[in-house]
Amino acid sequence: RQNYPLYIRSIPTENELKFHYTVHTSLDVVDEKISAMGKALVDQRELYLGLLYPTEDYKVYGYVTNSKVKFVMVVDSSNTALRDNEIRSMFRKLHNSYTDIMCNPFYNPGDRIQSRAFDNMVNSMMMQVC
Repeated sequence: RQNYPLYIRSIPTENELKFHYTVHTSLDVVDEKISAMGKALVDQRELYLGLLYPTEDYKVYGYVTNSKVKFVMVVDSSNTALRDNEIRSMFRKLHNSYTDIMCNPFYNPGDRIQSRAFDNMVNSMMMQVC
């Protein structure tokens, strides 16, 4: 709700601050896209926003759930093997794992995500991309 991160993971870790900045600036683009699409998409279960914006080094993709949880993925621009369908399926995996976390009775919504299963899923997705 307040656009603070619940989970951030980056490889390599030495550019982590740069990725934080990229993710936070992309949240404005996510909000713009959601408001531009209007109420026509309210009934959809999920909202894949696609490519938010490309930079010289990275491509930034976005995804929003029906409960307004925003997922942002930053991918290296040189990775031409990733197609739109692969990005969409990665977001679906993230959404499903996030849903599993929300179903945990010991998780308080809005707290930082500290789940070993979620970490393993994200790490496996990142290793596939790299």
